[in-house]
Amino acid sequence: MSAHLLTGVRPYGEDAADILLVDGAIAAVGPDAAALAPADAVRHDLDGLIALPGLVDIHTHLREPGRESAETVFTGTRAAAVGGYTAVFAMANTTPVQDSAGVVEQVLRLGREAGWVDVHPVGAVSAGLKGEHLSEMSAMAHCAARVRVFSDDGRCVSDPVLMRRALEYVKSFDGVIAQHAQDPRLTEGAQMHEGAVSAELGLRGWPAVAEESIIARDVLLAEHVGSRLHVCHLSTAGSVDIIRWAKARGIDVTAEATPHHLLLTDEMARTYSPRYKVNPPLRTADDVEAVRAALADGTIDVVGTDHAPHPLEDKDCEWQAGAFGMTGLETALSVLIATMVDTGRMTWRDIARVMSSSPARIGRLEDQGRGLEAGAPANVAVIDPAVRRTVDGAAQWTRSTNTPYAGMELPGRVMATFLHGRPTVLGGEPVARGEG
Repeated sequence: MSAHLLTGVRPYGEDAADILLVDGAIAAVGPDAAALAPADAVRHDLDGLIALPGLVDIHTHLREPGRESAETVFTGTRAAAVGGYTAVFAMANTTPVQDSAGVVEQVLRLGREAGWVDVHPVGAVSAGLKGEHLSEMSAMAHCAARVRVFSDDGRCVSDPVLMRRALEYVKSFDGVIAQHAQDPRLTEGAQMHEGAVSAELGLRGWPAVAEESIIARDVLLAEHVGSRLHVCHLSTAGSVDIIRWAKARGIDVTAEATPHHLLLTDEMARTYSPRYKVNPPLRTADDVEAVRAALADGTIDVVGTDHAPHPLEDKDCEWQAGAFGMTGLETALSVLIATMVDTGRMTWRDIARVMSSSPARIGRLEDQGRGLEAGAPANVAVIDPAVRRTVDGAAQWTRSTNTPYAGMELPGRVMATFLHGRPTVLGGEPVARGEG
């Protein structure tokens, strides 16, 4: 029997309590936990630290198979564990693409072998991400990986007929289409948000309407066919308005914001550093405020990292040649503390909702996001909110260094992570299998 006793933690930032983990489940929370602990239970003194359910990332790029120079399943999930995650959804734009049962089962196996977090492969909507015809969605849904989230992320399903067919198809197994909302014609050659800064810098702009028009179309399609739609990395005030309208109308739509769209603006492009180049682009301060408000009031359901690692040569170059994307697994919680908790806009229970229970619900996970209560799976993250650290991309556990927060001081550090009762992080450092 494996047992761990977490003493003095504050579940959801509230009153101190002990938490007993036994054989992969939470056995007790509160004053009885210590009394019920087996004699050989490993004791972890965590007085005053905050305990949350293990975090779940609905939007992670692990790159493997095919792009291991940027990230592998092992290195990416190790970074996830350090960030407090116990489950991630691995996006489909690998090489080969995750558009068949064979490839998603390979990713599932790699995740299990790594052992840092539960890895749930995301299936491609279209074969080869080409946007021409549907992938082998049913085969992926019914194989060992039990895929429930499908996305061509990195590319938009721009054909409305194909999008309608995908929404209709996933209804039979309670799947969801996660759309990368970007009209390709309106963003051809675009380099950053279209606005005053892009005009000053002479960089081709990426209009907000390119995102908003696709979201408007897709929520209407979802309503028409009665299916589930998830909007990836929402970034504009107009997109917030559309999602708010759709939810008021009763459409089954969920939306996600990234940490970088909660903190950074298009002003960062003035540095011409490609580490601030991302898809969708960093928007204006007004957009950032709208996204924060929508996350706080529940219009936006979840925070997804859109962790997008790249090799050094793809970011250490001039702006126009740089790749789109930022790392985020190890800094996501810190950004949420800075933008939402420390500002009083959200409580720690709210953080658990947007970073654990809601993404687990959207992805139809039964053993994640269940809360800190007896009988729930023992997936737990323990955070020290008082720590402040200066971000150093080279010191992170992901294989890539393309963090937009390099040199910034951010609050909070994950001190321990438990996956099904087994410690994967202790003292803020990854724990090898068999240790801890």
